[in-house]
Amino acid sequence: MSGSLRCAIVAVFVVGFRQRNPGAVVNAVFAYLGTYVPAVVERTSAIEFRPWQRLYVATAMLLHAIGMLGPYDDIRWWDHVTHTMSASIVGGATFVAAKRRGKDPIPLTLGSVVTLGALWELIEYLIHATATRLGVDPILVFYNRKDTVLDLVFNLLGAFLVILFGDRKLANLFESDG
Repeated sequence: MSGSLRCAIVAVFVVGFRQRNPGAVVNAVFAYLGTYVPAVVERTSAIEFRPWQRLYVATAMLLHAIGMLGPYDDIRWWDHVTHTMSASIVGGATFVAAKRRGKDPIPLTLGSVVTLGALWELIEYLIHATATRLGVDPILVFYNRKDTVLDLVFNLLGAFLVILFGDRKLANLFESDG
């Protein structure tokens, strides 16, 4: 299934290239690479992802890539879904790492999602501002402060979902030997 989603990401790349949309092209490249993260983690550790977990990561990557073709601008909730999914992946990775080390995953999960979310929003703003100043198309779009606050709220939603369901849905990742 991840192969089909990778093909869809390649299609986003092609459409973005044909439309001369650098944001879609760059995001498609990173999304494509992101679909391989579970395989890399499996090869370098004693962790084994379930098929739905690989699919979840690949779906999040695809939704981000597609978003750059217009849904971020045209579909109000698209950004909320992608931020929630991405934050749940970041939060999930932190949750698993904390559990594997015998630490309390709740503060670490919240901390990583808040910190990386704020850093992402800053990077998004700086890239957009720099591109605008240079007169080139930005690869990331800063909309306004309200959008930034909503992004951070949906990042927190992703973190809370991990905290609520992590023990059941991610146990295979932290209870394995290693």
